[in-house]
Amino acid sequence: MARRIITVDGARWEVYPSGRVTVYGRDQFGLIFEHGTGPQRRRRVTHYSPLGSRSPDRAFAELPDRELLELLRQSQPAWTAPEADYDAH
Repeated sequence: MARRIITVDGARWEVYPSGRVTVYGRDQFGLIFEHGTGPQRRRRVTHYSPLGSRSPDRAFAELPDRELLELLRQSQPAWTAPEADYDAH
């Protein structure tokens, strides 16, 4: 699974596709953002609709960092999302 790193306000976030297929099929994909490790780890989830490729890995690779930053700002806590199995850890 492809992973990328973005830095937001000095914090390092790892970003990767959730692997979960939404009801919209290849028109929408999930992303998971993770910051930190262990009990201090923060996870957030969002969906996006790619404008180019419909392959999850390819569409993720085509996302510019500025769009990843905006998606992180629009994301929701992982404990509220099925992509993270509603896991609060």
